[in-house]
Amino acid sequence: MQALIWAGAALTMAGLAGIGYCVVRAMRARHAGLDDTAMRAELQRVVLINMAAMGVSALGLAMVVTGILLG
Repeated sequence: MQALIWAGAALTMAGLAGIGYCVVRAMRARHAGLDDTAMRAELQRVVLINMAAMGVSALGLAMVVTGILLG
């Protein structure tokens, strides 16, 4: 069960890194001075990456909880 806990923790950290990447990318887009359509397209891509990162993070947390309950 230790392996499940550590793998879940690694997935959670990868998800958090992805969320941090989304924040940085959105701030860069904000400071780039893009027009409305370009900004909308960029933020749609950021939202897609953000949702994937949230899913990975939630999956990792579920693995950690499962490892703790089974261990």
